[in-house]
Amino acid sequence: MTILQKTVRAAVTAAVLALSAAVAPASAEPTKITIGTGVDPSFSAYYVAKLAGIFEKNDLNVQLNTGPSGSAMVAFVIQNQIQSAFGAEQAGIQNFNIDPNVVVAAEGALMGQWYGMVARGYTSIDQLKGKRIGVARGSGSEVFWLAMVDKLKLNPKDYTIVQVEAPEMIAAMERGNIDAFTSWEPWLTRAVKAIPDTKVVVNSDGILSPRVYVYVNKGWAEKNKPAAVAFMRSMVEASDLITKDPEAAAGHVATFLKLDKALTLELVKKVRFDMRLDQGSINNFELQEAQLKGLGKLAKPVDWKNFVYPDLLKEVKPDAVNYELPKPKS
Repeated sequence: MTILQKTVRAAVTAAVLALSAAVAPASAEPTKITIGTGVDPSFSAYYVAKLAGIFEKNDLNVQLNTGPSGSAMVAFVIQNQIQSAFGAEQAGIQNFNIDPNVVVAAEGALMGQWYGMVARGYTSIDQLKGKRIGVARGSGSEVFWLAMVDKLKLNPKDYTIVQVEAPEMIAAMERGNIDAFTSWEPWLTRAVKAIPDTKVVVNSDGILSPRVYVYVNKGWAEKNKPAAVAFMRSMVEASDLITKDPEAAAGHVATFLKLDKALTLELVKKVRFDMRLDQGSINNFELQEAQLKGLGKLAKPVDWKNFVYPDLLKEVKPDAVNYELPKPKS
């Protein structure tokens, strides 16, 4: 082969390589999404998916924001300010009635002895008549308070309700601004450990089987279906990890929430982590709709067909979707 032939061949090879590089598809960047919730081990699926690299494995670049409660963060799903939030039933219903794109995609957790009332210097609910009760309106704290009123046949006028967000309840009790509060873990255990003469005077046994739900912005999900399905797959995988290896999961949760690992493991074991939409999921929403109506806070009846959005969970875990929607009330 002559020098000219070698030169031509080298030039052709270089040109082919350059052309191949030009037309080869660039590696896709992970889809960026923002999600939000509270600081509560019942929301562990979000924390574990983030810290265990599950979002990253599913090609998602997720920013996880936290606020005073999961329910408070659901409002940010309105107008797609964030793409998903983890919170209680009332927040989902109320925000859906503001923006029909705020839909429930899955039940994420069911808690056993998770909610309760903590009091300082009192040992029973009867002793708290005339006292100040801290309640975080629009969150699971209010849900539990209303369930207490119903189940224990309390007269709400016997108590003075003070609006306090969950993270501020312990400090409010230490200052003497409130005598008791209704909340969830870890605030109950933290209060008992931090404040002398404090105890749980009412727990959730026989009163409430609280659940928390994953909400998504439906407009975003429909326009970004692969990313939305990947997000739900991440939720299912994170829930499975928590169930199969609670110690490893508790390590991630403790790191994220800056909690003691032993306490975190104890709390995590109190929760059923499982992405589902079953009859129990729907029945809890129906109960909360009735509570809101009774309080005069329900702007309009829930449009169940559009509020419940099973499409993402059906793609990932079809066996977990099994329910009948409430019949429209005449």
